[in-house]
Order: sequence, then C-alpha cells, then structure tokens
Amino acid sequence: MPAHTLTLVIGNKNYSSWSMRPWLLLRQAGIPFDEVRIPLYVPGSEIDLAKWSPSGKVPALHEGDIRVWDSLAICEYLAERFPEHELWPADAAARAVARSVSAEMHAGFGALREHMSMNIRARYPGQGRTPDCLADIERILAIWTECRARYGHGGDFLFGRFGIADAMFAPVVLRFETYGVALEGVARAYAEAILALPPLQAWVNDAVAEVERIEKFERKAE
Repeated sequence: MPAHTLTLVIGNKNYSSWSMRPWLLLRQAGIPFDEVRIPLYVPGSEIDLAKWSPSGKVPALHEGDIRVWDSLAICEYLAERFPEHELWPADAAARAVARSVSAEMHAGFGALREHMSMNIRARYPGQGRTPDCLADIERILAIWTECRARYGHGGDFLFGRFGIADAMFAPVVLRFETYGVALEGVARAYAEAILALPPLQAWVNDAVAEVERIEKFERKAE
C-alpha cells in the first residue's frame, strides 16, 4: 500500500476507553500517527465527530481514503497494514484465543461498563460492586490468568509480547485502579506491566490534565 499518514480521532482521554485502545496499540508499536482529539458531550461535538466518523462516534482511523470507525476494526486494520509488528500472536492457536478474548472484551462485560465506567482522574474504592459486575470481574481475571499461563511465555503480557488483546484490556486495568479492585498473583503482575507502559502513562498524564468534566461519567460517593 502507498504510504499515507495515519490520523486517529479520539475523545476525552479521561473517559474514552474505546479511544484509548487503538491509540495505545499504535504508540506501543511505534507506528507514527496524527492525533485529533474531540471533546465529547459539548456543543458542536456531534458536528465535529460527523466530519470524521460515519457512526458519529470515536475512535476513527483515517489513512488516505480509508476510514475505519470501530476500536477492534481499527486494531484489525493495523494488524493487516503493519504485519511486521505482530499485533496478533504468530502461533495460530494463540491467535485464535487472542481474537476470542478481544472480541469478548469488545462485545461483553456490560455490567462493568455500566457500574465501573472509565474515569482515570477519579477514585471510587469499593463502589460499583453489583453481582453482575463482580461476575464480569471474575471472568476478566480468569482470562488474564489463563492467557498468561498458556501463552504468556516470553513477555509480561497476555500472549508474551504486547498486542491487540492487551490494548483491549488496558482500560480495564485503569478501571480497577479507579474502583480499588484488589488484584493478586498473576493478575496483579499483569496489571503492573500494563501500568508501567510509557504510552499508557502518557495517556494517563494527558487525562489528568484535561479540563472537561462529563457529569454522566462522574459519580457521588455511595
């Protein structure tokens, strides 16, 4: 393919977990891109988003005439566009599992999204612990533990080296920080590896520096 400049359109870094996923993947892989940040839920944001994304949502990736406007679809596009970065595991069995857990994260865990929404600046220890949310947490920890045990040799991440599956679960690590979810053993080590990534730390720093406050994603003490 001809070399085009990649442009990634994102929302507020403090709140937009979907924006974070392809952004982190690009930065960790060292793939150059331009960033366009559109604050969400403010006057004019819908008009601005419509210029970049057919769905009117973030993230959206542009390269030349190509537009991709879904987090996982963007990650898949990047894996095809830059095969040298091995964003999916090279082994077919590991790759099948990586795709499965990434799709599960993309489509599932509705209780976690509802009761532990992304808010990097905030701290809500002990909140959001509904039965369905606790079940989501249990399933996520099982995924991390199994992937690390079966496929994590040769690195600190779910399939050894950092890849798409890790980008999909990285916002969950930040949610666990916000809501004070206690982690032990393999899960704690994995979360610490994610938190230590320089690109993730850069995202967090930018999120803390943002001035916008979206009330629907803020919560009062329970």
